[in-house]
Amino acid sequence: MPDRSTQILEAAARLIARHGVRGLRVEEISAEAGVSTALIYYHFKDRAGLLRRTLEFINQRAVRYTDAALDPSDDPRTQLTEMLLLELQDTPQVRENSAAWGEFRATAVFDPDLREQLAASTREWIEDLAHLVRQAQAAGLAGPEITPSAAAERLTALVEGLGERWLSGTTPLQRAHELLRDAIAMELRRP
Repeated sequence: MPDRSTQILEAAARLIARHGVRGLRVEEISAEAGVSTALIYYHFKDRAGLLRRTLEFINQRAVRYTDAALDPSDDPRTQLTEMLLLELQDTPQVRENSAAWGEFRATAVFDPDLREQLAASTREWIEDLAHLVRQAQAAGLAGPEITPSAAAERLTALVEGLGERWLSGTTPLQRAHELLRDAIAMELRRP
């Protein structure tokens, strides 16, 4: 059984994925989590604190489901491919994470506090992938002329866009995977 703060964060992530951030009320989260609003304020101080922690929660959850599925004995190019494909899998947790991430991204357009936290999370994701690109280059699995951070930035942007299309039903999951694999092949081209 998750602790109370985790239970609240799970409820917040579910509601954000379903209804977005802007109209989200603490009372709704309280009802979804089955806890009092006072307990939410006790753990998170205010709505802004709850939103910051929820964004951290969905990022940490993505890291957990990615790390659990990756095989450390795979070469860096395979790890990079799998890491990105894991963001497009038809499981409730990944669907919820992807939808909530998209809602946070849309809200950050109007909320400078969320914007900086979202930018920091995005930079971390880009750096993780850039590290794998550098490893792939060192192993001769990616072209030496590739700029790792630029390739990682393009690939993460593509995953976010494909995720939105997949979740909205405009691109089937299999097609999203094909497009992503093709993009990885182009980005990591060998000389």
